[in-house]
Amino acid sequence: MNTKKIGNDLKLYIFVVLLGATVGVVLWVFLKLLSLCKDLLWTALPMATGISFIPVIICAAGGLIMGLLHKTYGDYPDELPVVLGKIKRDKHYDYHPMLVMLACAFIPLVFGASVGPEAGLTGIIAGLCYWIGDNVKYAKQHADEYSDIGAAVMLGSLFHSPLFGIFAVEEDAAYEETVENLGLPKVSKLLLYGLSTATAFLVMKGLGAVFGAATDGFPGYEATDAVPADYALILLYIPVGLALFAAYFYAKKLTGLVSSKIPVIVREGICGLCIGIMAMLVPAVLFSGEEQMGLLPDVFTIYTPAMLIGVSLLKILMTTFCIEFGMKGGHFFPLIYACSCMGFGIALLIFGAGAPAHGVFAAAIITASTLGAQIRKPIAVTMLLLICFPFRLILWIFLASAAGGRLGALIARD
Repeated sequence: MNTKKIGNDLKLYIFVVLLGATVGVVLWVFLKLLSLCKDLLWTALPMATGISFIPVIICAAGGLIMGLLHKTYGDYPDELPVVLGKIKRDKHYDYHPMLVMLACAFIPLVFGASVGPEAGLTGIIAGLCYWIGDNVKYAKQHADEYSDIGAAVMLGSLFHSPLFGIFAVEEDAAYEETVENLGLPKVSKLLLYGLSTATAFLVMKGLGAVFGAATDGFPGYEATDAVPADYALILLYIPVGLALFAAYFYAKKLTGLVSSKIPVIVREGICGLCIGIMAMLVPAVLFSGEEQMGLLPDVFTIYTPAMLIGVSLLKILMTTFCIEFGMKGGHFFPLIYACSCMGFGIALLIFGAGAPAHGVFAAAIITASTLGAQIRKPIAVTMLLLICFPFRLILWIFLASAAGGRLGALIARD
């Protein structure tokens, strides 16, 4: 028996366990602080001051702080595709501005930007993995592997979907690569993923049991029985999802073009001011949308279809605006919320009073086709959406995400 190989394997397992524990601690602390700061800024401060327009002041201040950080240190955080692309392509991720990365990931989320936490957190963990690789002799030869595992565990833990984390990292962008590249990693690497993810979940559970949960978690929609009319409407829902992707894609290009003409600090200040105004007018489009999503199935019938569809489109516009104007973050949470609003709005428009029996199916198909077009990883999209949509819809979610990926590639080809 090769004792050296056993020793190396043992070290590898110890490292991935420690990595999982680190991810769990970082994620729990980050989300807990985020929750506490949001309560302070958006509940305690308005009550203490009694100023009706305090959200405008809060958000404008957040934008100016973000602008100063960007002007001084650079444009952080990277978007999630950029983070994963650097890991795969460059086999490295710059970790030197770690505190700046943490601040830039945290500030937009506290000050109401319509973005999610996944981009900034994944970049932080990737940087940490490469720091370990550069500073721990044994870990250097495994730095790339650690970064893959760290990114997957972070995404899997954040979204409470370990398989999404694995496929988000391992699944190649479909329709650009061969079908053979869409499979799972080797069994040995799956074991490392599983070991590290299990550790992260246990650490978060332990911290939650002692100090309280960091968040309430992603909301799940209850299953409803689909009928032939729902299946027939897939032919409508997929084009609607593609239209939302087109809105996201072209809005992002337009806002990026405009923002490139505006100086740093001014750009972020404008963004913060606009977020504050939206907080006064349409608060439903602020933050990632995770909390609002949980209310949709119970309250959407009190709104008109036009209101839900309008919130969906405005949410997409706000997300692209925030990302391109400097209050950066992830897009998964906001897109899922925007697509859900659209799905419930379309169901209400078609079925009227009977919409509650059809809204979840409509939201699932529209969301799957939009995200499928956006990331072109149908298995990853399916695993992601199963955190909020019923498992019985897995086949339809996968088919919609695959179709969205195929057709979305045509929209994005320019």
